[in-house]
Amino acid sequence: MKKIKFALKYIAILTVLISSFIACDKDFASIDSDIINGDNATHFNSSQIQYDVIAYNKKLPPVQTNNLPVNLFGIYNDPVYGKTTANFVTQLNISTLDPDFGDNIELDSVILSIPYFSTAIESDGEGGTIYELDSIFGDGFMKFSIHESNYYLRDFDPNSEFDISQRYYSNYSTSSSDFIPESLLEGDLIYYTNSMNHPPDGLFKPSASQIVLKEENEDGEMEISDRLAPALRLKLDNAFWQEKILDKEGEPELTNQNNFSDYFRGLYFKVEEVNPGSGTLSLLNLTASTANVTLYYTKDPLTEGADRISSTFTINFTGNRVNLLNNDYNIPLADGNQVNGDEKLYLKGGEGSMAIINLFNGDENGDSPELEEFKSNNWLINEANLVFYVDQDMMIGDNETEPDRVYLYDLKNQTPLIDYYYDLTNTTYPLLSKANHLGALQREDTGSDDLGKGIKYKIRITEHINNILLNDSTNVKLGLTVSSNVDFENNTVQYSFQTDDEDFNRIPGSSIICPEGTVLFGNNTTNEEKKVYLEIFYTEPNN
Repeated sequence: MKKIKFALKYIAILTVLISSFIACDKDFASIDSDIINGDNATHFNSSQIQYDVIAYNKKLPPVQTNNLPVNLFGIYNDPVYGKTTANFVTQLNISTLDPDFGDNIELDSVILSIPYFSTAIESDGEGGTIYELDSIFGDGFMKFSIHESNYYLRDFDPNSEFDISQRYYSNYSTSSSDFIPESLLEGDLIYYTNSMNHPPDGLFKPSASQIVLKEENEDGEMEISDRLAPALRLKLDNAFWQEKILDKEGEPELTNQNNFSDYFRGLYFKVEEVNPGSGTLSLLNLTASTANVTLYYTKDPLTEGADRISSTFTINFTGNRVNLLNNDYNIPLADGNQVNGDEKLYLKGGEGSMAIINLFNGDENGDSPELEEFKSNNWLINEANLVFYVDQDMMIGDNETEPDRVYLYDLKNQTPLIDYYYDLTNTTYPLLSKANHLGALQREDTGSDDLGKGIKYKIRITEHINNILLNDSTNVKLGLTVSSNVDFENNTVQYSFQTDDEDFNRIPGSSIICPEGTVLFGNNTTNEEKKVYLEIFYTEPNN
């Protein structure tokens, strides 16, 4: 009987502990518990308080888009913000300098391949694999063309005495006054979707189908030789590459990379709309090992009478790359009210919009009477969260178009908050990465596999607040953007945008490559239940 009483006692304590942890994750819940509170402890009181914050919009001018970790390509029709068309130009790097192709070469085929981000989900039962594409936005056809670019992408800015890397911006420019002529980008047309090898009807959109390669066997029958993950895979015209590459064997153009980059300045990938509202946008990894142009050819054997030798020559995309964005927005984006804050916060990736968060109504140095009062309380901070509610009336269209992640960072120092480094990184499933700090979008429960409407983002900044309170850290303004992958900010320097402001001139890369957008309630809304707020759960010494 005594053992049963002890067991019941420990079960009761465990139940209370679990209940208290669950309560901490709910909005407006007190962190008082049955373990330590004002009734059974004489030295501590636990409670919760909410603070107003100032939050306002910042329209983003043209953003730097050269050498992003991945590249946008296609047309995205955001149901809230409107259309973005993303093209790109890329340099080419040859795999072998001053190559010796061999004798009596015959070019068999030229294949361009750029893999999509995809996940193998199951077998098709016939030796193949069924894939699901990641980072695809929309589901409409487009026209697609590839041109030889006649514009030279510089490594260094000539106005900086060649000691600063050249920056290229989303609006086809290298500065506020120097624009890239599109006529130079659209040199010789080397591929267009109105061709026999790319049905249906000469149009294009990403496909999740596994690529099956076949070759003729000894009996003259075609059999499967390889299976590849989904990719943008095209057969290009032999004559162009014969003249451009193979016929240049032994010439200065192929002897070093600088000569080659000046001779063959790159490829320009361009999409065009077929019908209003139609299109698909994808993220492409041009640095992948399987992203290249491969020339397949045969040459004479080394031994007389032997079979001809099959060989390849590879050209990759590891040189300079620039995304070029054309925006046709429905919402006139503009800078907000820095003093009183804004009614709505417009977050849009790319050359879009972000929000600036001012905690405790701090001045240019972060100081304020509210902050001094906060510091004087002598509280122990258990948890601190910024809570942003989605304006569901603005978020029209498919719920899948709402971004799952937003990114909060130190605007002054252009770095993640300390809470970012305390949280776990998940490189396999980025959606789950840094989930305690940068909480994913909380959605309505539909009772099915369908995504519900977004409700709110809850961003935990406990360590940031503790640094302000205990370590006298500066109460810096915070930047809030949408994010395609918060892991990108772990070791990546932020990208610049065109501005004369020396203090605020950079933006996170994961925001530039995120096509989606959302609308949040700001602090100046009349909807008191949905306004942005800072919630702090604290323990107060009861001396």
